[in-house]
Amino acid sequence: MNKVNTRIRIAVQNKGRLMEPSLDYLRRCGLEFETEKRSLTAKCKNAEIELIFVRNKDITEYVKYDVADFGIVGQNVLMEKGQQFEVIRELGFGKCDLVVAIPNDSKVKSVSDLEHERIATSYPNTLREFLKKKKISASVIEIQGSVEICPSLGLADAVFDITQTGKTIEENNMKVLEKLASSEAVLIKNPNTKPQYEDMFL
Repeated sequence: MNKVNTRIRIAVQNKGRLMEPSLDYLRRCGLEFETEKRSLTAKCKNAEIELIFVRNKDITEYVKYDVADFGIVGQNVLMEKGQQFEVIRELGFGKCDLVVAIPNDSKVKSVSDLEHERIATSYPNTLREFLKKKKISASVIEIQGSVEICPSLGLADAVFDITQTGKTIEENNMKVLEKLASSEAVLIKNPNTKPQYEDMFL
């Protein structure tokens, strides 16, 4: 699919923890633009570049289907979708860990104790892959939102989620059982985008 628009498009998060750091990064790259509330796009004043604001988990689809030339997304999203993109650079912000956490009073002492337990998560594919590698049979409960509350409500025995400081986990009377991976924001590229456009990000 070829873009009708001749401007270079960069897909960024429309809200959430990566939005403002992404915009700050693009400004440090020399791009001048103004964003307005509820606006889905922003054209740069000093370059033929357009920012498009989309849901975090949709950024890879815009890049994959040739709608956007570049995208700023968390490695955790790439991991969850199982997609391979050319990563132009790691951006050093949006750092977090993907962890399994359990209630402080849980009888679970190790990952192997999760056998036949219920785990709530917003990252079901990543969790299932982890459980498969560990040869653990557990129920994966997919939740879109705050998963940390699930154990206290009796919905799950453990959670699998991202954490930056661990504060939310502690506030919900939980503790980290195991860290699976670390993540940060990365700049990904559409394979059809000409290499010379990468220079603006170096």
